[in-house]
Order: sequence, then C-alpha cells, then structure tokens
Amino acid sequence: MTLSVESAWPAHPDYRIDLAPCPITGQVWDGDVLLAESDACLIVTETDHVDRLYFPESSVRWDMFAPSDHTTVCPFKGVASYWNLTRSEPARDNVVWTYRQPLAEVAGIEGYVSFYSREVRVVVVEDWADGSRVAANFPLWGDATELMRLIDVQPVHLDDFVGPAHGPTRRDVVEGGQFAAQAIVAATKANSGQRVTSASMIFTKAASFTAPVDLHVEVLRKGRTFSTTEVRISQHGSLRSVGLLLSDSGADDVMRDAAGMPDVPGPDGAVPFAGFGMTGREIRVVDAAYDPDPDRVGPPRIDAWVRFRDAPAEAYLHQALLAQSTTHWTIAAGMLPHPGLGEARAHRTLSTGIMKATIAFHDDADVSDWLLYCNEAFWSGRGLVQGDGRVFTQDGRLVASYTVQAMVRDFDRTPTDMGRDDRTVM
Repeated sequence: MTLSVESAWPAHPDYRIDLAPCPITGQVWDGDVLLAESDACLIVTETDHVDRLYFPESSVRWDMFAPSDHTTVCPFKGVASYWNLTRSEPARDNVVWTYRQPLAEVAGIEGYVSFYSREVRVVVVEDWADGSRVAANFPLWGDATELMRLIDVQPVHLDDFVGPAHGPTRRDVVEGGQFAAQAIVAATKANSGQRVTSASMIFTKAASFTAPVDLHVEVLRKGRTFSTTEVRISQHGSLRSVGLLLSDSGADDVMRDAAGMPDVPGPDGAVPFAGFGMTGREIRVVDAAYDPDPDRVGPPRIDAWVRFRDAPAEAYLHQALLAQSTTHWTIAAGMLPHPGLGEARAHRTLSTGIMKATIAFHDDADVSDWLLYCNEAFWSGRGLVQGDGRVFTQDGRLVASYTVQAMVRDFDRTPTDMGRDDRTVM
C-alpha cells in the first residue's frame, strides 16, 4: 500500500525544520560494533523534537540490517521507511529510517537515514590537537565554549550581572554546578584582586536554559585580606539559588599539608564517558561506575577524570569550570549500593536534584589538564544523599574539595500528571 502525505506546511508556516552540516564525525554503535560512520552527517533541528543526526546511506553497514514493512507518515517530512537491526538476537525492529521522497521543504534529507538513540548509541567524535578522539552522545547539549559563555556572567549595573540564555535543551534544567560557577565569576569581578577560596550554594528552585538569569551581588564585607560576598541568582523574578562566597588576597605558606590522591587508575585506565552530550570536555570514569543500570550494585563511590579541550584565559574561569563538574556525581554514587536504583530512574520515577554544595579551592589548577574528581556518598536516607569529594591533578596535588547534599525522593505524582515530562522536572 502506497501512503500519501497531506503537507502541513501551508497550515503551519511558523513550523521549522533546519538542516545543518555536522562539523565533526558522526558514529552509531551497537555495543562495541560500529554500525555507521560519516564526516558528512546532517543535524536536523525540528520544532518540538529533539535534534536528530542523519547519516548518508552509503555510510551504514547494511549487512547488519534488513528492510522492515513498517512505514509512518510525517506531515512535514513525508513517508518514512524503516530497517530492523538483525545483528542482535532477537532482532530489534525499526531502528533506522529514511524519507525516500521527502517533501520539498526538507528535500535535503533525501539519501540520508537516522537512528533511534534509545536502541543504539549515536555519538559525535572530535579530533583534539593532542591526537585524542573524544566522543559525546548525540543529541548534544552544546560545546564547552558555550558553557564558558554562560558562566562568564557580565555586569549590567553596579552590583547586578546577567548570565545569558542557552536555548531549548532536551532536559531544560540548569545544573547547580552552573550556578556555582556563575556565582564564583560574579564574586571575583566584584572583588577585584582577590581570589574566591570557597563558595557555599543553596539551590532553591529549578531554572530554565531558555531565559537569562540575573545575579545580584552584595559584598557583605570588603577587606584587604578577606571579603565576604552574597550572590543571589534569579530568573523571571523568582529566586533560584543563593550563595555565600569567601575571597582573599593570598598569602605565603605558613605550613602546608594535604591529603594524598587515592590509588586509582589514571585516565588511560578509566572508561570514556560520553553521556552528558557536551563537546569540548572529556570524561573518563574509573570502572565505569557512573552507570544508569539499576541492577549494578557497588560501593557508593565514583572516581572520574575530567579535562577541557581549551584552557580559558582567566584564572577565575578555571575555578568556575572546575566547580561546575562537582555536582555531577553524588546522586549516582549514593544509588550504587542499592539494588533497583540507578540514574536511569532519575527525573522519571525519582525526583532528584542537588540542593546544596560547598566548594573550597586550595591550589590553582588548569582545567585543560586531567583532574581527578573523587566522590563518596557517605550517607543516604530521609530523601537525602550526603557526599563529599576531592579534586586532584594528575601529579597528585589536591586543588579543591567539596561537600554536596542532594535530594532523592519518589514522585507524589508522575511528571506527566504534573503537566511536565522527564526533561523539565528537577
């Protein structure tokens, strides 16, 4: 049966489907088997849809697939034909699709196919200057350069700063680590000549990436040696986070001692992690312990190596980027000892979020070098997880430490019942 398509474009002139060349290599993996690879992919951005990566038909290992009888109709793109992934047992149906005769408005996708990322792993791969190939899961949140733009808040009037909007994302919730980073930048700019030594942040309400955030800075005490600063972060007039930061003018050592780096594998012995969907940053997790599988059980500890592709010019941006990564790990670490719990349940059946983080900076660090984040969740109960962490350079220097309190609770109602989805519930 031949399906016909009634185009919806005349009735919806504001609907958008944009096709853009992907500037880096795209790949599709099923486990450790490469199914497709191309340097000529298209990024398809569509209203009310997640971005999709489309691959030239010639880039696919078609011996792994068989045609399906399944078809669907999109009133903006046309009739889609599908293939089943037959290398697995049993076969997985309708993993890849194409529009053989796309509507004229999207004629550029003819000859391209796309893959369901819930069935296979779709990544983009960057070639770094040092020869590394670094993968990030697609769809992307963005690039580390964009993260730096967001956290380098700019003054707008006396004690007020603004952090720009990023735009729609799959999960439209700003991370607590980004607020901590923005507060560090604002406090540094408000206390010229002093360096933030600690930041204690409370995250009161989720914020969206689709609008700017406003930062009000109040220097509670400006001293020649130490200064105390409060930073209040709001969006649409509603308080989202508040922080208390300590800065100092620096001093020579009176004494020096530091905890030693734990005996864990280095970056070459850790497992690449692409799950946060950001290019420009590389993460490798010891023993792949950041695992969404609810059946994995282990000690409440995650050790992760992190580095950025580019080194920022300002020392405070190194501090801010270091701080941004401190809130990634505690919830997952707290789940590890408990069967049936895992990151896959977060924001779906469990309401999770970082509620408070306190970060202390000890020595200077370059975020374009490997940094080891050692995270232990030492308590969980009453809907909370408590953990601490330390950050070491590859040569063993302790450069920062932090404590985190997080929320892990059952939903009283599902996200759908609340009129939301798993992308917008903190």
